[in-house]
Amino acid sequence: MAERVKVLIIGSGPAGYTAAIYASRAELEPVMLAGFQFGGQLMITTDVENYPGFPEGVTGPEMMDLFQKQAERFGTRILFEDATSVDLSSRPFRVVSDEHEFLADSLILATGASARWLGIDSEQRLVNKGVSACATCDGALYRDKPMAVVGGGDTAMEEALFLTRFGTKVTVIHRRDELRASKIMQERARKNEKIEFLWDSVVEEVLGDGFVSGVRTRNVKTGEIRDLAVEALFIAIGHQPNTDLVKGQIELDDVGYIRVVPGTSRTDVEGVFACGDAMDPTYRQAITAAGSGCMASIDAERWLAEQGIE
Repeated sequence: MAERVKVLIIGSGPAGYTAAIYASRAELEPVMLAGFQFGGQLMITTDVENYPGFPEGVTGPEMMDLFQKQAERFGTRILFEDATSVDLSSRPFRVVSDEHEFLADSLILATGASARWLGIDSEQRLVNKGVSACATCDGALYRDKPMAVVGGGDTAMEEALFLTRFGTKVTVIHRRDELRASKIMQERARKNEKIEFLWDSVVEEVLGDGFVSGVRTRNVKTGEIRDLAVEALFIAIGHQPNTDLVKGQIELDDVGYIRVVPGTSRTDVEGVFACGDAMDPTYRQAITAAGSGCMASIDAERWLAEQGIE
């Protein structure tokens, strides 16, 4: 038998947990499908120094543990299971997980996004040891060190420009001989004296024993192998929103991010709300995700009240 719930939250990063805190305090008795990989991208983040309230910093897993405990304190029921199917064709919405089936009066999607990686063993071995997918999160950790950025789009240029505040030099490694970034972003990067470009090149290996000490690159045209001495490598080849679960049932943009009504968390399906990195291609920060989780919960609470469900 499917269990009827007022609010079902899919996802357990800062957005999902914040939505759960607000929904449970509003006595909506939310159920969260946290997933097996609970906690989102913060679970692979060592030091978080830019989240308000932690003047000494905090590790990503520690922060997510605190978020979880706060949500549970107010009564959120958390299941560490993946949602395997969602049916948005009628209300209540039918959601199936590995061990449960729910009929949800409202649904909050907080499924997050995943950074695209290069896919080499040495990269994963050195994640959080000099390898990162977020300059805003980790750039200041490598102050006064040479750095490299992989990518050629606007995100890569933004990351490189941001990193010039901290690094002695920033090398942009790009597999082509021209950038995909917008003209204005290209101009800004080219004009910055700290930024150099390594064209027609791909990263073959990230060098370093305990921490990054360099990258080995290969020129895709000549085959030349070159070792570049850097102490931080930022991967800026994009993110993939985790929205396959609702693809074809809800409006997504060209990349796959959930579209919401500007200034709200409302999707094009009545009773379905989205928050966090699943709907945010721009900021992708823990603090903005948490804020949007608050919005989603308040939007859901008000919508449920309009339906006579409180």
